[in-house]
Amino acid sequence: MPSPLLVLSASRSVSPIFTQGSRPGLTKVRSSGAVAKLRQAVVHEPRTRSGRPQPLPRSFYDRDSRLVGPDLLGKILVRRQGHKLLTGRIVEVEAYLGADDPAAHASMGRTHRNAVLFGPPGHAYVYFIYGNHYCLNVSCLPDGIPGGILFRALEPLEGLPEMFRLGGIAEDSDLRRLTSGPGRLAAAFGITRERDNGKDLADSRSGLYIADDGTPPPRVVVTKRIGIMKAVEMPLRYIVAGNRFVSGKKLSVARPEASR
Repeated sequence: MPSPLLVLSASRSVSPIFTQGSRPGLTKVRSSGAVAKLRQAVVHEPRTRSGRPQPLPRSFYDRDSRLVGPDLLGKILVRRQGHKLLTGRIVEVEAYLGADDPAAHASMGRTHRNAVLFGPPGHAYVYFIYGNHYCLNVSCLPDGIPGGILFRALEPLEGLPEMFRLGGIAEDSDLRRLTSGPGRLAAAFGITRERDNGKDLADSRSGLYIADDGTPPPRVVVTKRIGIMKAVEMPLRYIVAGNRFVSGKKLSVARPEASR
């Protein structure tokens, strides 16, 4: 029998470790069965009262990555590319821990390569993988304690022509090819280790930051992480339920039971 997933309601109260039935707002669903019909993405511009998405404060990241991960869903990744603005809504992330997480880059201790993961919080950790693409992460927890979030998928919002150009993809291609998957989203936003590793994602002056446009929190599904060989059973992947830009195999998500 397949292991159950977890669905977090928009009004969730999230504990550091998710367990079945341990908190209100968590609903069991099964990964088998018919694939749920995915809603079509509507491309639109992020809006705030000031007309510009505001960066998340550093305190947002100064927490356990298992808390930061689901709270990042629905937020906006912003890239200033010359005079152009590229934006995408975060729809899939994975949490990585420290010494207790064999899949985490920080599990072997601090090195020159992974130093950003050890703080301070809110900074970009970018690494090159498989010899052909970059992956974007953000550091979490107080300075000196390792933790991070890997960005796996975005829903593209602004700057699509430039994203297609940076990603080397024809403009008549499916939008999912732009930002579904960590390597694709990094390419579409022009993210590289040389350019972005260590950048302050809590500061709009850095040219790469994460913002809140006031959109209500989405319904979140929690699953096992994908694309790794170690600690594969840990439920540390967070996705926006039903969003078509989520990477990997699509999931069937049961509707939460009506309250009695």
